[in-house]
Amino acid sequence: MNNTKIKSVLISVFNKDGLDELCKVFFQHKIKIFSTGGTEKYIKNLNIPVKSVESVTGYPSILGGRVKTLHPKIFGSILSRNNNKEDQIDILKHGVPKIDMVIVDLYPFSDTVKSSDDENEIIEKIDIGGVSLIRAGAKNFSDIIIVSQKKQYGSVIKYLKKNNFSSEITFRKKLAFEAFNLISQYDKDIEEYFGLKCGVYANLRYGENPHQKALFKGDLDKIFNKLNGKDLSYNNLLDVDSAIKLISEFSDPTFAIIKHNNACGIASSKDSLSSYLLALQADPLSAFGGVLISNTKIDYKTSLEVDKLFFEILIAPEFDKQALDILKSKKNRIILHQKTTNIQNLSYRNILNGVIQQDQDNIENNSKNWNLVTNTSANLDEIKDLEFANKIVKHSKSNAIVLVKNKQMISSGIGQTSRIDALKFAIGKAKQFKFDITGSSMASDAFFPFPDCVEIASNVGISTIVQPGGSVKDDLSIQACNDKKIAMFFTGLRHFYH
Repeated sequence: MNNTKIKSVLISVFNKDGLDELCKVFFQHKIKIFSTGGTEKYIKNLNIPVKSVESVTGYPSILGGRVKTLHPKIFGSILSRNNNKEDQIDILKHGVPKIDMVIVDLYPFSDTVKSSDDENEIIEKIDIGGVSLIRAGAKNFSDIIIVSQKKQYGSVIKYLKKNNFSSEITFRKKLAFEAFNLISQYDKDIEEYFGLKCGVYANLRYGENPHQKALFKGDLDKIFNKLNGKDLSYNNLLDVDSAIKLISEFSDPTFAIIKHNNACGIASSKDSLSSYLLALQADPLSAFGGVLISNTKIDYKTSLEVDKLFFEILIAPEFDKQALDILKSKKNRIILHQKTTNIQNLSYRNILNGVIQQDQDNIENNSKNWNLVTNTSANLDEIKDLEFANKIVKHSKSNAIVLVKNKQMISSGIGQTSRIDALKFAIGKAKQFKFDITGSSMASDAFFPFPDCVEIASNVGISTIVQPGGSVKDDLSIQACNDKKIAMFFTGLRHFYH
């Protein structure tokens, strides 16, 4: 199982580039070649001996070449295990030849999609036999070398020459991984084509910038119904995602305004109208062109106020008919009826030609789990404000500071490279829009490495703080709070959001 000596190879490729050199090496080293259709003819023209698959199977290529290699004698030869007695009895009994190496180059499906609108031509470039050969060879990596793409030719031949045309299992396993990776992407390309054709996937208006193409792979209909407006863009969906995740944190009537994935305004009050007006106060400048979301019905009175603002998207679980009539008066304005707040448990990000995966940050984080670390405590209203602020900072780009008063965000400092800068930005913004910071509550998405943020907060009258804690110098921040009669809670949970 450790070493496999190459005595025979099956070659079935669409693109013949590099095949002549490959076959010459096999011929020189007396490696028997099996092949199919056009590949077989190409090898014969090189004056290199080659045995046809048809001569092995006793069955011709049929359906215009759709079926060539799909036969037990071919797949039995690839899938048979050298160390399995029953397998060896079967292949001897049924006259199955031994194949040690499989070389495949798939039909160019994605290239055909890019170059042609002819559906019949595209469908015929969905490889069946090639994918099956790759999968079989990769599955049986204990005995088979699988070469799944022509860019591997050079490195594989170099390796085999160096090792006297034997291979170690680690080498074969790596090739198997590359093979499974290839067919996974191949299947994704096919899935994407059919998803777009069937309307399950959506072509987006554009990507992060107008010169970038974009699409959404998923079922948006499960999340919302689009009641009005233009097609969604990549940025629209990012903001919608941020809005839904944020609003799901709140049970009281709450309205939020999102800009570039951050809340520029959010408030909880008695109804959607009062919540909206309070949310708008936090930053009416940034609200221009933003994404609006409510966790309660949009009624007629609310729609009249919302209609005064230029915004991209409004999301809500319900709309009055009169409200919809008002909101639909602008044809490009996107109105989304939200069906659910359920978001999948895992998040993914495409980086460095790969994907990173993590759990969603959906852990419960409220005051009953916090630790009061100062001599000064907070009253019930202040604790509610701290909880409110902590929910917002969790969904704000790091480094982040959020200021809240009476369940109204009065400002935030987001996406800063220093926590001090985040706090100073939040304070400056609150002052810009004439908020009284005195008695407000502050949340930080990560710990204070030094007591400087506490000092700055004290100077403007912030009375309560919530932060994760965990700094080696926590005691200095705690002491500063005690000196300033500020209540501070540790959550034990950091909420970075990059």
